[in-house]
Order: sequence, then structure tokens, then C-alpha cells
Amino acid sequence: MTTTANRPPAKPSARRATPTGAAQRLEPLVERLLGAGLPVRVRMWDGSEAGPEDAPTVHVRSRRALRRLLWEPGELGLAEAYITGEIDLDEDLGDGLRAMRRAVAERGLTPPAPSLADRLSAAGTALRLGAVGPRPPVPAARAGLRGALHSKARDRAAISHHYDLSNAFYALLLDETMAYSCGYWTSDAPGYGPADAQRDKLELICRKLGLRPGARLLDIGCGWGSLTLHAAQHHGVRVTAVTLAAEQAAYVREQVTARGLEELVEVLNIDYRDIAERPETRGTYDAVSTIEMGEHVGDAEYPAFTRILHDSLRPQGRVLVQQMSRGANAPGGGAFIESYIAPDMHMRPVGETVGLLEGAGLEVRDVEALREHYVLTVDAWRRTLEERWAEFVALVGEETARVWRLYLVGGSLAFEERRMGVDQILCVRPDRAGKAAMEPTRAGWYGAGR
Repeated sequence: MTTTANRPPAKPSARRATPTGAAQRLEPLVERLLGAGLPVRVRMWDGSEAGPEDAPTVHVRSRRALRRLLWEPGELGLAEAYITGEIDLDEDLGDGLRAMRRAVAERGLTPPAPSLADRLSAAGTALRLGAVGPRPPVPAARAGLRGALHSKARDRAAISHHYDLSNAFYALLLDETMAYSCGYWTSDAPGYGPADAQRDKLELICRKLGLRPGARLLDIGCGWGSLTLHAAQHHGVRVTAVTLAAEQAAYVREQVTARGLEELVEVLNIDYRDIAERPETRGTYDAVSTIEMGEHVGDAEYPAFTRILHDSLRPQGRVLVQQMSRGANAPGGGAFIESYIAPDMHMRPVGETVGLLEGAGLEVRDVEALREHYVLTVDAWRRTLEERWAEFVALVGEETARVWRLYLVGGSLAFEERRMGVDQILCVRPDRAGKAAMEPTRAGWYGAGR
């Protein structure tokens, strides 16, 4: 007979209390939607955590983040939760996003397509977590365009949303050239920086266009005038600079006056389509440049845009298009870019752009890919943003500063991972006899050793 005294001690129960923190409540739902375990570690507002310990940590700081995702699931909801500070990454944002993308790719995860049952389950979980409520306010930095797509009024509003943020903002972000486009990095020597890469890019464009003193250049989408001013000041070129952004036009005019270039530079604050209505511009320019402006034209409008490029040139005149490219997936850059950075933007594979230029009667003579150069360029802008963070926040506010951090980090990764590209496409308008008057080699562009 076994007595209480000699009875073996009871084995501890194999069942343990189930954690009841917000992370543990959310984890099964997320894993069901993904069809796999969490690719990141999640730390919730109540301190509970779930997910791999060696993965990037996403800090969900507020119940409002879940409410925002219920109302706006997907990329845009996540971006807005980051912009408002409702979620954050403990790691550097770039390193964290890169690690997250790698984890997702390694597991073969795809964006979830929740069923009605999944949505009801998500709503129930949110209700238990106290995250159900009215739609959170949309961040003020989100674009709210109205009117017909690519009408002149809507295009002006779209350009203003991005480029009229303020000249002070861009002067803080960019280098002294005020070039807001991909640089051309020709050296990794100490002391060589963003301004040097931009000057090398501007000089390369001038050489490709064969600019000489007295030549006429039409600079469509001139930005803050980096190419306009360089061509006039260093090559003696007469430039017609066109921009739809009022802040840019004012800045370029100030620089023209400050540098004594009034006899060489005319600045027009007009829509590119208005160029075709100026009879004095038809067939009169020796060269046309459009540096990262074609992305804003729109897909349906691009053939008419290329016709303007062609018709503005004299026979044997040249045009250089520097333009970003993208595959069929997210030609506008994705929900975040389209809502906060460049609304109505359209990118396409570079081959399609080449075809459109040829369709306008231009002969494509050279295509140079600069994708890796854009990684270096965007990373330089991002370093400036981080190093001078407090100044940016004081100038435009915390939410807008976070929009730009997310934009620059995401842009750098997109070029790094070949989801986006950028190319210089050089074309010529041959004369009736088919003569292009092009140099026989590229030696003059890069130096005899190239």
C-alpha cells in the first residue's frame, strides 16, 4: 500500500499558462494570413513580444496602428502608421527593411489575400485588443489631387505637392548644385562627394549633347536650374529653362541674376505642353534636355511629349532624356510613393521608352544605365537627412520628415535590388538625308582612355 509519505512527487503539468499579451493574441492571426511564422519580431505597446529573436524588431507603439491597418490594409496603411510614429523599427530603418525583405524572400511569402473569415477574425482580435474605432486621421502630408488625370491643373498641383515643399527644404537636403537627380560618381577618393558627382553628371550631359558657345538648349523640367546654370556659365549656351514649379522658377531666376547670366538664360514657369504653342521654338534648338521629368508626364501623354522633344530640335539636334524606369509592377512606384511623394507618376521599362522616342522620329544613339549611381546619390541625401534631422523637423514637421526618411530608404533599396533603374538616353533628329553629325566614338564624352 502506498502512503502519502512515500508517494513519488507529482510531475509538473505539461500545460503552461498561455500568454495573454497583445503580441500573443495577434501572432496566430498574422501567421494564418501569411501562411508561415512571423518574419520579424514584434513588440507591442504593452511590452509583449513575439517572433524570431534574431529578426528586426517592429515596435507597435499604439493600438491606433492596428486600427489604421484595419481601415487601410497593406503598404499604405503600414507607411502611414510609420509616418505618424504609431510603429517604428528599433534598428536603422534601411537595415531593418532590408532584413525584413530578405526574410520574406527566403520564406517565399506573398502579400496576404484575406478572406471574409480572415477579416472577421481580424476584427474580433482588434476588438479584444481595444483597437476598434473610427478611421484614424490621414497624415497632412498626403496628396489630395482633384480633377482629370494629367490635366494641366492637376499636373500643376502634383508638381507643386512635391517640388514646392520649399526651397529651404531642398537647400538643406541637396548639395550646393541643387541637383535633385541621379549623380554620376566617377571616383571613390576621399573628399569626392555628392556635389562632385552632380557636376560630373552635368558635364557628361553637356558633352553628350555636344554643347558649344552660342548653342541653344531647351531644358524641360529644369528643377532648380543645375543643368541650365552649368550649361550657360561653363559652356556659353543660351538656355530656355522650363519648370511647372513656382518655387523652382523663382530660385532659378534669382541664380541667373546673381551669376550675371541674364543674356543667356530665359526661365519659363509653364507646362511642358505650352512649349508646342510657342512658334518661335519649333525646330530651333540645338539640344533638348529633360532630366527626370518624363516620369511625371503620364503614360497616355508620353507620345505627345516625345513629339515635342522632336519638334523642338533643328535637324541634327540632340536630346538627352534621363529617366527612371520600372517594370509592369507598380509603375507609379507603389501606394506610398503615389500618395505622398510623386502622385500621378508613371515609369516603364527603359526599352519601352526607347520605342516611344523612336516612334517620334528620333534616332536613339546611346543608352547608359546609372542604377548603381542612384544608390550612392540617394544614400548621400539620406545621410544629410539623418545628420540634420532636428533642422528638418523644425522646418517641415516630424511627419513630413518621416515621410522623407521612408521615401529615401525605400528608394535606395529599390535601386539596389533592381526594382527600379535610371538611364540616360541620347537621341538625335537626323536631317532629311539621314545625317546625324554625331561623333564617331564616345571618347569625347569620357576622355580618350574610355
